[in-house]
Amino acid sequence: MKYYLIAGERSGDLHGGNLVKSLKQYDNNAEFSGFGGDRMSEEGVSLTLHYKHLAFMGFFEVLKNLFKISGYLKLCKRDILKFKPDVVILIDYGGFNLKMASFLKKNNIKTYYYITPKVWAWNQGRAWKIKRLIDRMFVILPFEKDFYKNYDWEVDYVGNPVLDAIKSHEQKDLPLGNENKEVIAVLPGSRKQEVTNVINLLPAVIKGNPDLYFVIATVDNLDDTLYDPVIGFSNVELIQGRTYDLLLKAKAAIVTSGTATLETALLKVPQVVIYKTSSISYYIGKSLIKVGYISLVNLIADKPVVKELIQNDLNKANLKKELNELVSNDQHRTQIISDYKEIYQTLDVGSASDNTARLIVNYLKE
Repeated sequence: MKYYLIAGERSGDLHGGNLVKSLKQYDNNAEFSGFGGDRMSEEGVSLTLHYKHLAFMGFFEVLKNLFKISGYLKLCKRDILKFKPDVVILIDYGGFNLKMASFLKKNNIKTYYYITPKVWAWNQGRAWKIKRLIDRMFVILPFEKDFYKNYDWEVDYVGNPVLDAIKSHEQKDLPLGNENKEVIAVLPGSRKQEVTNVINLLPAVIKGNPDLYFVIATVDNLDDTLYDPVIGFSNVELIQGRTYDLLLKAKAAIVTSGTATLETALLKVPQVVIYKTSSISYYIGKSLIKVGYISLVNLIADKPVVKELIQNDLNKANLKKELNELVSNDQHRTQIISDYKEIYQTLDVGSASDNTARLIVNYLKE
């Protein structure tokens, strides 16, 4: 069968690549094409567009790039009609993929969604639209299955692909420039806006903690100059492509909200979650958000397991204070790690990629 996948971000590319790997086990004649990244390409997906061209974050940033996005939508539509897939698999990236879903519905093309848009967080009425447009939904958070039951829709909970990645990781030694200090992992994000909005806060925290060694995880799709504000400190090091190995050596972590917060939790590293965006994007988002937390860790646990420093709360003083708690307060650390273990058990229902691939192939055979 022919599969067309659309992933618009780094995490979607990772999960898309793992899904393709599993699909090949259940379908020996599978052909793959779509939008994605290096991980999907490695697994045999013929890429029409790399996700690095699609990484727009926030309402204002999307507004500025509407012309580009419109062009990519047209490209995707033409490509799908040319490829003639048996199914299109949308992976996260709700804004773009829901527009594609409308097109696919009009053209009677079977559409599955892996990793649901976070409609439970804001504008919950969109669930009706998704139900109308999507043939099968595969969700990765336990509470999402119950959420969609409120809309009289039975979706499949398949487990969480982040846990799959954690389980399959083979730790390798990560030599650092200073092995005598406690390591603080800093994960500032994989998109330009994310890094730009937080990187300037770090020098004050770094200067105020000379006994800690800050290792900052960079990504290859961003310009190295974005990290210039933290260059030159004796207790700072930048690494690329070794995030899991870094976290396994870390005493604590500073993590931009996103998939990385869950990865950090499943690797049992106490963390503070940070997030900052443009003022316009923040105030629009705040008026729409329907949940009490921003991090996946707290959402899954349904309680404040880790501290969230968002927008104006994300300042030098608050960041220094919480980092000190994570490093020095043993009781605080123990409680966080205990809560992490409960999250792990909640998500541990087998391989999300395998579960999803098996269901996809079975549904298509039906």
